[in-house]
Order: sequence, then structure tokens, then C-alpha cells
Amino acid sequence: MAFTDFDLLVVGDANPDVIVSGAPRRPAFGQREHLVDTGDLVLGGSGAITACGAARLGLRVAFAGRVGDDPAGAFVLDALRRRGVDVSACVTEPGAATALTVILADGQDRAILTAPGCLGRTSADDVPPGLLARAAHVHVSSFYLQPLLAEGVPELFRAARAAGATTSLDTNDDPSGRWEGLGEVLPLTDVMLPNEREALAVAGVADLGRAVRELAARGTTPVVKCGAEGALTIVDGEPLHVPAPAAAKRRTAGGPPAAGGVVDTVGAGDSFDAGLIAARLRGLPVRRSLEVAVACGTLSTRAAGGTAAQPTWEEATS
Repeated sequence: MAFTDFDLLVVGDANPDVIVSGAPRRPAFGQREHLVDTGDLVLGGSGAITACGAARLGLRVAFAGRVGDDPAGAFVLDALRRRGVDVSACVTEPGAATALTVILADGQDRAILTAPGCLGRTSADDVPPGLLARAAHVHVSSFYLQPLLAEGVPELFRAARAAGATTSLDTNDDPSGRWEGLGEVLPLTDVMLPNEREALAVAGVADLGRAVRELAARGTTPVVKCGAEGALTIVDGEPLHVPAPAAAKRRTAGGPPAAGGVVDTVGAGDSFDAGLIAARLRGLPVRRSLEVAVACGTLSTRAAGGTAAQPTWEEATS
């Protein structure tokens, strides 16, 4: 469809996720076969999951990224469209492979194996200027998986802000372990959305409270996702913690999830991102915005994969 005004433009990664639950911590090689609890093929990629979560919350969402001209790319684009996300700006690269992720899940912990495919060729130039100028908020995901995009994020955010948009960034993990390249980006980022480990790594400190202050001193507002412990940010120089609902912690040890408990945490942080962005765009106060974001992350764990159990706005705010 033709471009219209969007509440949110997500720029980032989209790929199929193959989620293997009950995987051994050390798979046996030598052509040994190991039976696991479940296997699911779902939409993955931090950017794609955030886009779907925001659309589920009622926002008008566009996604800009890059997929290959292959069955995996077709799967991704179809999944995004079916969830109400505009993919007109998503590049389909002829002859290229779409990124693919295999997630070995063990309870609430997981190992993530990603074949990047054409993901590394995603760049800020893939975003049509006309689309950027008509988005109220611009969110970038998986900074360290997309080096060309990472180089262009400062100019992308400058252009977004010049057009009146707000900005957010979820770096996700850095496979290199260096956690570099954010010096110019953070002052242009209204909200940074790391998890605990990422916040500590970027800040280069061992204490989370200190990390939040350090990141805030770099010109952004950090909102740290703390899993079952909720979320932490800083307001007027003071930390603000919002706990997670008790349901987020209910899981029988070594067995199936308790009633109302966690089925799968894959993508919960991305659903959190969607909730926070939606709450901010609706003008909610900081604490209430965090409560909505935590609810979105928590409710998304009710089913396997990142998008199957994403809540509506009514569910997230009830």
C-alpha cells in the first residue's frame, strides 16, 4: 500500500526462529539423536517481534529491513503482514539468504545460533526518507548484528528527530563482546532498551544501579529489562524500579509451567519494547509506561515464540 502516517517505524532484523525446547546443554555430536520436548517454527528477529507487538497494541507500524528472495524471506514477510505490519519498505534481496536463528531453550535460559544471511547488508539507506519523515517514533533493533545499519544510525536518528520523531534503540547482544560504537548514537537516542547483561556490558561496570546512571550520563534514558524482576530506569537522577507480576515467576522447577506461568521467554524483551513505546506515544507517565511494558513482556511468555501471545492494549493495561 502507499505510505501513510505511522506511529512507529521499526528498522532492524526479521528472520524465522526455530525454537527447540528441552534441549541438552551440550548436544552430543557423532550423529547421535536426542529427543526434545518441542520444536516450533515462528517469526523471529528483535525488530520483527517488536513491530508485531506494537501492532497488536493498536499502533500503526511499518517495518524496514532486509530479507532474501527465498522461502524464509517469504515466511517472514507473510507473518509480518498477517499481524498488521506494513512491509512496503522491507528490501527483498535477489539471490540472498534470509537470516535464520535456532534457539536452544532450557527453561528460561537459552542459547541462540544465528546464520546472518543478508542481515549484515541492512543499512540506513534501506529506509526511504519519505517514510522516515512520516513516523512518530523510530526504533532500531539488533545494533551489533547489522554493522552497516549501525554506522548509519546516528544520521538516521538525526533525520528522525529533525522530522519531529522520538527514537529508541535495543542493541541486543554483541557477538564480538566488544560493545563499542555507541558514543555518537546514545545522545540521539531518547530511550535505550537493554537487558541487565547488556546494560552492564555497555556501561562497563558490574553494578546495575551504577550502569543506569552511567548510561543516562551519556545522553539517553536507559530502561533496563530485568526479566522476572521487572524493569529499572532513572528519573531525575533517582532509580525507579517496577516489579514484574507474580505470574512471571511461577514455574515448577524442572517441569511444565504452572498455571498462568511462563511457557517461553523468547522475544519477551522485544514485546517489552513494544509496550514501552506504545505507552510513551500515548503520553503515559514514566511509572505507568514501565508497568505496561513489563506486562507486555510478561504476557508474551504465555506461548512459544515471540509473537503468539503478545497482548492487546486492553490486556496489557487491565
